[in-house]
Amino acid sequence: MKKLALLFIVALPLFTLAQDDLVKKLDANKSDSAKKKYIFKDVVNLERTSVKNQASSGTCWSYSTNSFLESEMIRMGKTPVDLSEIYTARCEYLDKADVYVQLHGHFSWGDGGECHDVINMYAKYGAMPQSVYTGLNYGTTKNKFGEFQAVLKGMLDAIVANHNGKLTPVWKKAFTDVVDDYLGKVPEKFTWEGKEYTPKTFAEKVVGINPKDYIEMSSFTNEPYYTKVPFLVEDNWAMQKVYNVKFNDIIDIIDHALKNGYTVAWAADVSEKYFSWKNGVAFVPEKDWEDMDDSEQKALFNGPMSERVITSEMRQRAYDNYETTDDHGMHIVGISKDQNGKEYYIVKNSWGIKNDYKGYIHVSKAYVQYKTTAFLIHKGGIPEDIRAKLGVN
Repeated sequence: MKKLALLFIVALPLFTLAQDDLVKKLDANKSDSAKKKYIFKDVVNLERTSVKNQASSGTCWSYSTNSFLESEMIRMGKTPVDLSEIYTARCEYLDKADVYVQLHGHFSWGDGGECHDVINMYAKYGAMPQSVYTGLNYGTTKNKFGEFQAVLKGMLDAIVANHNGKLTPVWKKAFTDVVDDYLGKVPEKFTWEGKEYTPKTFAEKVVGINPKDYIEMSSFTNEPYYTKVPFLVEDNWAMQKVYNVKFNDIIDIIDHALKNGYTVAWAADVSEKYFSWKNGVAFVPEKDWEDMDDSEQKALFNGPMSERVITSEMRQRAYDNYETTDDHGMHIVGISKDQNGKEYYIVKNSWGIKNDYKGYIHVSKAYVQYKTTAFLIHKGGIPEDIRAKLGVN
């Protein structure tokens, strides 16, 4: 999930469209009076940690799913820790480099990842508090990954070119050294609140989740339901499968989870004109943007409007036609209701607090049905009948 969090393409001159620029682009979809014309009331509002800012990095998948893990700590009765998102990302870059080289560079390199990457990195490498590992080792006070990722990409492409006729035994060490120079070397042990930990023991003793308890799902009409199926998006570098649920299950599962105290890590397309970061509202209007006249476009966020009825066929067609793309990762933390009684999801973002709802977005259920690429949840948040169909104990 990187295209609209940070678009890192393949060549150095193209590393120019940072998240800050993309937020400005999304801010064009706005109404100055939207907050006055939407009246939201909480239906479910679950505990979570503060809104963070991924800044100029495509690490939304790590920010959103680590936020989800922090809420999981709260749900389990623990005091949440501000987890290091860049530690998780660092671990991913090292594993992704192996795959990139093994595949001779034939997949996209960049910051992007998926919800399951956070769970996988946690299981393999553990976790660290943000206060111990900030990832800011290159002279800035916030993430700015343009040079960093361009250097990594250039280095990997030189390795894949195989100028020596076979790979040297030191390429991975050299790559890791570069990552360490930019993000900081990971200490073998660290002290947190008076006790000594390694990343693995910190994950086990402080965070305390069981990675096997987390289930990632999507919905495709061209694959068998309630089985694990290929998840064909660019940033699924680990080629991990997801459980395929029916179209209506998406909302049933998320509603059930939230009403029973479970938050949801959510991956989605945010490139639509009807997703407004500035106004903190996303919905699916009855007309496509190009079919609206100027007055309709300008009034798009001037209060609640009727929505298109989404079908499983529409959802699949949008995915197949590249209209739904794997852009961004966020964290669903509750349910709200507008003045007309229509329900939305309360979504925590990682673009700071400079929007109408201080870093949150109210996303309609129709939008979630239509534009979700995948979502991840603790198995306890899944309704029992669906768990049984999935064969998840």
